[in-house]
Amino acid sequence: MSYLASIKEMKKGKFDPIYYFQGTETYMIEALKQALVTNGIGQDEHDTNLSIYDLEETSIQEVVTDAETFPFLGERKIIIANNADFLKAKPSKNDIEHQPEVLIDYLQNPAPYSILVIIAPYEKVDERKKIVKQLKKGAKTVACEPLKEWNIQEVIQSIAQEHRVTLPDQVVTYFINEIGTNLMIIHSEMEKLALYVGEGNEIRMEDAELLLSNPENSSALKLVDAIVTNDLAKAIDITKDLEKVGEDPIALIALVSSQFRTLLHAKILKQKGYTEKQLASQLKIHPYVAKLSLKRQANFQMKELKEAIDLLANTDAQIKSGRMDKSLAFELLLYQLITNRKNIS
Repeated sequence: MSYLASIKEMKKGKFDPIYYFQGTETYMIEALKQALVTNGIGQDEHDTNLSIYDLEETSIQEVVTDAETFPFLGERKIIIANNADFLKAKPSKNDIEHQPEVLIDYLQNPAPYSILVIIAPYEKVDERKKIVKQLKKGAKTVACEPLKEWNIQEVIQSIAQEHRVTLPDQVVTYFINEIGTNLMIIHSEMEKLALYVGEGNEIRMEDAELLLSNPENSSALKLVDAIVTNDLAKAIDITKDLEKVGEDPIALIALVSSQFRTLLHAKILKQKGYTEKQLASQLKIHPYVAKLSLKRQANFQMKELKEAIDLLANTDAQIKSGRMDKSLAFELLLYQLITNRKNIS
């Protein structure tokens, strides 16, 4: 089941006796735990009917024993077991001796008064292990993985619905370009926008442009887009805004250089017939970033990208050697990059 669907069920008071959260998206895991505890037991029961364990310090059999023990002055108890490293192919070396068969037995007949949560915050577990197979079969499994291109729009719209606001597809696209795929930032920015427009209203493009934060990587993308469109004035305006909030031109050069290197690699791999998915895997970037890179690289020639990277490196060297003022050097760099594009086109 998806992370959002699971949280919706919890908020409605619908719970499963056993949950299995697996993946590296920490924000999802924390949000699921919070939804479970907030809606599963009362605030006054946290001291008596909420148990939290670290499976790198406590055995799974001790956790199961707790789950089988009746709650204290309440109808339900929640047991959260973090860091189930015994599910990995190579568990951490410690003095804890886990007996997975105890959990397997519990999966067959869970206590009706307990909610047991097994958390494996790892990219991979050993799917060949019997305990992993039984967990996926007997527990409500929630994949806590970084957002993918195919589900990010759905997630953004769902978060907007939670805040009782709407936003058109154009704003969703802008949201993704500005914020990226970090779920924690998406939630934070959506809350800010929802408070601004008010419950029941639509988030317009002008609202998004006014309020959305601009992470560093997004700023680099904006600079690259300004260069693509030969818009020197816009590129300089972006630079000035960044300098006002303390961005160092050297850091900006590094960010823009990184973008141009990604575009160069994307062009090379595109010529070799790589798909978006293969490109993302090869460059170790998010699928959505891969999609944008493939789109942007089409605006450049191979020679142009290589020259841009060389120009960025030379400017970086001139600043660091003290031969040029940082701000002046960066403005000159933008002028040269855009002038070179105009000459080519």
